[in-house]
Amino acid sequence: MNIPLTPLLANMTPTTMIFVFFILLMMFGAKKLPDLAKGLGQAIREFSKAKNDVHDEIMREANSQPRIETPVQTAAVPPPAGTQPAAAAPQPAAPVHHTETHA
Repeated sequence: MNIPLTPLLANMTPTTMIFVFFILLMMFGAKKLPDLAKGLGQAIREFSKAKNDVHDEIMREANSQPRIETPVQTAAVPPPAGTQPAAAAPQPAAPVHHTETHA
């Protein structure tokens, strides 16, 4: 089970914080607490620096890669009604059938 740390710390009352500090004082002693706090602060700074370095590296790589532009394909638009397309091939004339009758 993975409990996020931020909501846990946000919901702590001052009384709860004093109680936690007292338990830590009893476990580690008064001489070790400043060393633990210093080590925790250094660890947080190093983690933050590493996170920023990774973020900067990702952004630098994203900006340095060449962009591949693909041509945009447009749909053929039909000509307005009643007009002939300009590039249309000439259509053969329909055969004429003579149906004349002579009287």
